[in-house]
Amino acid sequence: MPPETGTPARGRLELRVGLCSDRGPRPANEDYAAAWVGEPGRREAIAALADGVGGAKGGRVAAELAVRGLIDGLLGQSQALGIQRTAGRAIEALNGWIHAKGQADPDLAGMACTLTAVVLRGRRMHVLHVGDSRLYRFRDGALARLTEDHAQRGANVLTRALGAAESVRVDYAEEAARPHDRLLLCSDGVHGGLADAAIAAELARRGAPEDTARRLVGAALAAGAADNATALVLDLLDLPPPVQADLEAAIDARPILPPPRRGTVVDGYALEEMIADSRTSRVFRGLDTLSPGTRAVVLKFPKPGTAAEASFRQAYLREGWIAARIRSPYLGEVLEPPPERASCLYAVMPWYGAETLERRILRGPPMALEAGLGIATRLCRAVAALHRAGVIHRDIKPDNVILEPGGGLRLIDLGVARLPHMDDFAAEDIPGTPSYMAPELLAGSAEGDERTDLYALGVTLWRMFAGAFPHGEVEAFSRPRFGAPASLLARRPDLPAWLDQALSRAVAVAPEERFGDAVELLFTLERGMAGGAPARPRPRSLHDRDPLLFWRVVSAGLALLLLLSWAMR
Repeated sequence: MPPETGTPARGRLELRVGLCSDRGPRPANEDYAAAWVGEPGRREAIAALADGVGGAKGGRVAAELAVRGLIDGLLGQSQALGIQRTAGRAIEALNGWIHAKGQADPDLAGMACTLTAVVLRGRRMHVLHVGDSRLYRFRDGALARLTEDHAQRGANVLTRALGAAESVRVDYAEEAARPHDRLLLCSDGVHGGLADAAIAAELARRGAPEDTARRLVGAALAAGAADNATALVLDLLDLPPPVQADLEAAIDARPILPPPRRGTVVDGYALEEMIADSRTSRVFRGLDTLSPGTRAVVLKFPKPGTAAEASFRQAYLREGWIAARIRSPYLGEVLEPPPERASCLYAVMPWYGAETLERRILRGPPMALEAGLGIATRLCRAVAALHRAGVIHRDIKPDNVILEPGGGLRLIDLGVARLPHMDDFAAEDIPGTPSYMAPELLAGSAEGDERTDLYALGVTLWRMFAGAFPHGEVEAFSRPRFGAPASLLARRPDLPAWLDQALSRAVAVAPEERFGDAVELLFTLERGMAGGAPARPRPRSLHDRDPLLFWRVVSAGLALLLLLSWAMR
């Protein structure tokens, strides 16, 4: 059975719905609510509630028609029109029909209703509202009302309702949805009988949606509600990953401001220590004071007015795309601050309280076999998780490997990754660090693929054990000549021969001579680890040890044979 290499995000909207409706002291129930939760693999859901205007004939008819008509109207039109435009068309048609019917049919005279709906599409929440039904959101222990009542204060008189006039104005708002949000749509029979504090307390119990809806309706009626009472509860368990357009819109909307200084607080992040300050960015270790337990984080702020602005936005986009789609304990996390907290553009990731593999190599002592193989297998799993999702890292190196105190590992810096279906850098700007770049990348004949990542992975592991580079250090803008890699055993005779062979294959000059993928390298390392004691190294040929000397000897031999053939004529 292949090892676990990372879990792609599920890529769908996961939610649970609960509904309870009671006529209360009224002779009939004129409320109507429904939810459409879509098909497997969905990215969209719709929930709506309508309350028929009391005292008018046909209130229930209007309410049911409004809810069903809105859902059908949203599903029956192209998504390219957008929620606001699609819903506007549907509600305009519904309002016209209900108003005309109420004017023409004596049995339905004066029919009208409220309408409150929420449409979940992707990671966004679209709110549509007419009347005095309400939509609440419960998030992080706080209750927020997302609609405003269209009714006269102190009087049970609507100032706006569906079907009450030839035209109607609909409130529209768009919000970011988040996993674990609880949404409540309710008629005035619920919010009229319960204070917001009581509603918040019930939602905070986190009971099943059906049970929560039933308890809210029961509590409202027990408190003396004099109307129909309806509650529709939605629990958002998970959201689909953002599409590229969503990410780009969010990133473009955030300005790049002058970077802050140590000791300041930005959007609830307290900046405690400046880790790095370059021409293009400033990096801090800080605390997220708004998260439970004040989580330690790292924040990177770009500097305005530099040529790197566009690059930072591109990096932010790529890291956000990857974080939303790939889940692996061996990849660095990207923490997305809620839109209401993001006053400017910056990147946030957890503070792992650890050192990089580069620092570990420099401080010594040489990496022991068992510890090094543990790092190597975890790093292979990280690379395999990326490749499985079609992502090419393109800058694997010890500086981008974090060693956690408990033995964990995180591969970071995914801002230059090559992503499927996303525009790449210009050919002259293909990223990477020269000493870890495969020969075909340095020659400009490739843009980066799984084999070039495997080469960089091999160089990283070779350097981890040997403290040097298998092909020597490569200077920027140089055109090095690649031969056979140096012998790992020449620097570390205590290491097994199979490891030398495996890493020599990983850093082979010809792409076709390398491993097929990171999982194949992982299997090779695990088989070697299971073999026990280090194997004796096989003698290396003169060609492997010194190709130039080998060909000089061959040339000299051929020249000697040629001279002998002439002498024998």
